[in-house]
Amino acid sequence: MKKILLSLITIFSIVVISCSSETEIVEVVKEVPVEKEVIKEVEIIKEVPVEVIVEKEVIVEKEGETKTVEVVKVIEREVEVEKEVPVEKTYDTLVIYSGRGESLVAPVIQQFSEATGIPVEVKYGKTGALAATLLEEGSKSPADIYFAQDPGGLGSVNTILSSLSDEIISLGPNWANSPDNKWVGISGRGRVVVYNNEAITDPVTQLPDDIYDFVDSKWKDKIGWAPTNGSFQAMVTGMRVIWGEEKTEQWLEGIMANNPKIYAKNTPTVAATAAGEVEVGFVNHYYLHRFMAEEGETFAARNYFLPGGGPGSIVLVAGAGILDVSDNKDAAEAFLKFMLSPAAQGYFANQTYEYPLVDGVKKSRLLPDLDTLNTPDIDISDLGDLESTQELLRKVGALP
Repeated sequence: MKKILLSLITIFSIVVISCSSETEIVEVVKEVPVEKEVIKEVEIIKEVPVEVIVEKEVIVEKEGETKTVEVVKVIEREVEVEKEVPVEKTYDTLVIYSGRGESLVAPVIQQFSEATGIPVEVKYGKTGALAATLLEEGSKSPADIYFAQDPGGLGSVNTILSSLSDEIISLGPNWANSPDNKWVGISGRGRVVVYNNEAITDPVTQLPDDIYDFVDSKWKDKIGWAPTNGSFQAMVTGMRVIWGEEKTEQWLEGIMANNPKIYAKNTPTVAATAAGEVEVGFVNHYYLHRFMAEEGETFAARNYFLPGGGPGSIVLVAGAGILDVSDNKDAAEAFLKFMLSPAAQGYFANQTYEYPLVDGVKKSRLLPDLDTLNTPDIDISDLGDLESTQELLRKVGALP
């Protein structure tokens, strides 16, 4: 009877079709109470929808022996999947017009380029001359960023600067920024009298409290200055704001009467003071510290922050803005953010000895705290009338 039943039984294929929108791995488990040979052919497709067909066949080949074959077939459906792939953004070359000296800022600009991958091209020059160039170039200027030595240079090109975002403006203190959000201060620089400490052994008693008093004839042939320097011109603009035009002109004429020695910029003024060519010079504070870092305490010059609170005690800022005509504004904004980052601010504090403007970045221990200085109550954004200052300097013969 068993033999007859086995010869008559045919179990036909049972087809189960299962479709899913998600990846499925089908596991088939079958218990067969006879010896069997199981062949499995499985291809697992991940991350795409598939259609799975499971076929089972039981074939009786001879008495007492059953061969069971399981076949699992996976049919892949071609599915087009939209995927967002992050692509590294590329930038055009960022063009910077820098009124700051190459020796001062080239290293930190290089740091910016290396950190961001943004290529940079820098045109160096005097702040006033570059401002004039920008105004002359107008809409044809290739510049993206104007990096100025002082607020005067920035104010003189204010009309061709683009408004900055609140995000950038908020990175630094309000007092160091343009009130109309056209530029931001990047580092602080105090105006000082640098003096030869062999000729002047007690600056408190031997130097005046206010810069105006250097018109005294006792300073004849003892003064060094750099009238073409942007920071000097910004200080004179501050004189015009604080003292008025008449008193400022009188001061300039008084200094000219004392036969000052003219230098191209701050660095040679400080060097000449230490060498004894002059006894005092009108400069920014940080140049002295760069000399002392190289030459040590034997360098024969020191700084005196005038305590009188007049324009000779002003704290200026170097700053930067984005040109309206720039078509590379994303890279330009990245530059400003970097310059106001802890990394760049630390560079200015520790390498150039300037005052950092970002909270949490410490100034050099060599500098007095800003809040201990008797600075004049003046909005640095009022120092933008560079053209009128230059006209006055030409009038008194300080500029050709």
